[in-house]
Amino acid sequence: MVFRIPLRALAAFLAVAFLGDASLQGDTKKLSQDQHVELIRGLSSEYATAKIMLPNSRKALPFEENGTWDKKKWEEAFRKDGQAARAGDMVQVTKVDVDDDAITLQLNDGMKKKGSWRDKVQISMGGVTTGQTNPQGVNQPRTGTAIVLKFKDTIGDVTSAQVKKMLAPVLDFEKHSASENYTDTLPPETQQAIKEKKAIEGMDQEAVILALGRPLRKTRETKDDVEQETWQFGEPPGRVIFVTFAGSKVVHVRDTYAQMGGSVAQIPSPDH
Repeated sequence: MVFRIPLRALAAFLAVAFLGDASLQGDTKKLSQDQHVELIRGLSSEYATAKIMLPNSRKALPFEENGTWDKKKWEEAFRKDGQAARAGDMVQVTKVDVDDDAITLQLNDGMKKKGSWRDKVQISMGGVTTGQTNPQGVNQPRTGTAIVLKFKDTIGDVTSAQVKKMLAPVLDFEKHSASENYTDTLPPETQQAIKEKKAIEGMDQEAVILALGRPLRKTRETKDDVEQETWQFGEPPGRVIFVTFAGSKVVHVRDTYAQMGGSVAQIPSPDH
């Protein structure tokens, strides 16, 4: 028996299949972007205590996802470039690079910074910079280094919390992070907004980054003789958030949904 499918019905079926596949690809891309943002936000500026001696190294020190590392290579780096941190020293993650099969953490600005990291480090939170060099009473190392966490195939769906556990043999992230300490100083409504991953008026730039991550782009303009800066999060098609600052404080938040063609619809407030 031969079944004949009308051409119009076949075309409709193929169109539905194509749209379903495109939607799946779009969701996969979104998940990948979300994971990238989570890793950057969850690891950047974090403090950790060195559990072993960390050598300086002009190349990132290799570390395997199973918690092992080539001790000979680390010892060679120490003999060549010296010590970056002793066991018990506190270090800070100053840069995070995420690749398909590796995550690189730069500690104390790596080998790029000259002079004593201990003498020059500053912590900037919400536009307030302090000269405190030893935030938790632990001796700070003089220079930096980098560790590259290597995965056998791809990083998969690993999270920042899992990365910290993988690095537990050499770095202890269990103490409160700089971002956690900073969040505790914020007003309750701002803390709640950060938990809900949204920006509200009155937030400073550091709080917005904790809530939404790093902006896609920034634009500046002068309005009524006041210089304003607008941060954009997301891009069409999809949700796009515009956060406008006057000075360091948020003065306006515009939450939209933008189509690929450029049309923009305002997302109504939950109160309306």
